[in-house]
Amino acid sequence: MIRLALLLLAVSRCAAAVELRIQHGALERMLTEQVFSQEGRRYVHGSKNNKCNFAYMEKPQVRGESGRLRMKARFTGRSALNVVGQCVGLGDAFDLVITALPVYTSGSIGLQEVKVTSEGKSGYYIRRVCEAMQASLVKDFKYALEAEAQKRLEAPGAQPGYRREVRKFTVPDIRVTDDALVLQVEFELTVK
Repeated sequence: MIRLALLLLAVSRCAAAVELRIQHGALERMLTEQVFSQEGRRYVHGSKNNKCNFAYMEKPQVRGESGRLRMKARFTGRSALNVVGQCVGLGDAFDLVITALPVYTSGSIGLQEVKVTSEGKSGYYIRRVCEAMQASLVKDFKYALEAEAQKRLEAPGAQPGYRREVRKFTVPDIRVTDDALVLQVEFELTVK
């Protein structure tokens, strides 16, 4: 998700503090390439091989809204049994809206204050999907930014004769503006 942004960090080589701005359009493309990578879909349950028990999201759209990240995606899912070649059970397709505050803790970017709702539809299955996704995103979403930054910044690159070491990596501030995800990144880069 943040690979393009980390390349920008590499350009700054010895900066003590960097404000990294990832515009929502770039973030959306990164998500599509890295997360929605199965024919433009992200399976959150099952796979395309199971016709009666699966769930996936597709067509992500990212923007900022009132200081929060807002992602809209199309959700399609089914929780059913295969009875004589027919799927019997619950299922639906609807637009899902996820809002959250990104936070940096223990070397990773995570999400807090996550809210998952449907846009324009309601029902038992939809409520259950939203509740499950909300709990899952708070608990399971982590992007190891510190490890990724160390890997990129310490890589030999164009000057293999100089070893580099990243220390004191931290992100003291993350905010969401109308046009970008903004990270204040601080680190110490030693060239040996």
